[in-house]
Amino acid sequence: MTNSTIDPDDRDRFDAVGTEWWDSSGPMKPLHLFTPVRIDFIMEALSKAGLTNHNTAQPLTGIKALDIGCGGGLLCEPLARLGADMTGIDASSAAILAAREHASLSGLPITYEQSSSEDLARSDLQFDLVYASEVIEHVADRAVFLTAMAQLLRPGGVFVLTTINRTLPALAFAKFAMEYIVRVIPKGTHDFSKFIKPSELRSECAAVGLETDRTTGFAPTPTGRFITTSVTAINYGISGQRNS
Repeated sequence: MTNSTIDPDDRDRFDAVGTEWWDSSGPMKPLHLFTPVRIDFIMEALSKAGLTNHNTAQPLTGIKALDIGCGGGLLCEPLARLGADMTGIDASSAAILAAREHASLSGLPITYEQSSSEDLARSDLQFDLVYASEVIEHVADRAVFLTAMAQLLRPGGVFVLTTINRTLPALAFAKFAMEYIVRVIPKGTHDFSKFIKPSELRSECAAVGLETDRTTGFAPTPTGRFITTSVTAINYGISGQRNS
């Protein structure tokens, strides 16, 4: 077990593209296209737990939310607009700088910190929603990461994880096609050995008190955007609540 969940190579890789987080045609284009379905998945998890108010323009008012591995804030900003009290953390100083600058330009009061999940967990902070989207396949130690995630979530709070399955279709599409053929993400972004099967992720979450109640696949459409599907062969998400 390592002392940190941060993979220095990944941190450096994301530092190198830190100024391009909000360029929807740049190396973060896949995440921009993926954002709407990820927001929908998070909102559905909160709704299932009874933590949204659909009768207001800001249904997440009163919800204290944490984005672990927030990058440039692609998910923080839409959730903040829906009323959430947002905090975002990331190991990349360049990503945090980009996130802060964009939030300031957008007039959104989001708290961004360069930190790791385990460092933040040493505080007494807890959140109603803790999520990590396209992050866990980059961490150096999943057990440490998930333990910290559970500590940061209040009992009854909602957690959301989205990631990549460890399958041959995922290797072909999420790794080789995206990095070496269509080249929409930098080479070396993904390590196939860190991809994780849904059954493994659910089991590892349960071991730290995070009980999964939903597993959903995500699939690209001809326009490049994503929809939910029962097929989890490549991208998928899980959600649930902390049980104690």
